[in-house]
Amino acid sequence: MSDLTAVSPAVAPSRRDTYTITELADEFALTTRAIRFYEDQGLLSPERRGTRRIYTLRERVRLKLILRGKRLGMSLADIAEILDLYDVGDSERPQLLKFLEVLAARRTLLEQQREDIDVVLEEITAIEKDCRRRLRSAGP
Repeated sequence: MSDLTAVSPAVAPSRRDTYTITELADEFALTTRAIRFYEDQGLLSPERRGTRRIYTLRERVRLKLILRGKRLGMSLADIAEILDLYDVGDSERPQLLKFLEVLAARRTLLEQQREDIDVVLEEITAIEKDCRRRLRSAGP
């Protein structure tokens, strides 16, 4: 499995079968509103018992994967696509290929941002040197 999906129910802090929205919010340091947002985006599908949301272990794992994807800088659309590929079949090949594609794009973006930051830092250094030189030549 990919890093995004390498989560085993065995590593869950508890071996419960169901969770409330409040329990998941507390466990992952989220607001219940954030969890409902992921539900609205189609990333989570809790069972309903009356007005209560009941989250299964599957939903808990999906939430963990969503948060991991976000930490990697993935869009919710990319996370959803990978999660959907995972749900489709037994083979993880499509999921791994998509994950590699997303990671490559993310790497390219971050490398470009790093280059942009380096250029800006060089400009700041040059401006600082110029300001100091001008202050020295202007005297006290």
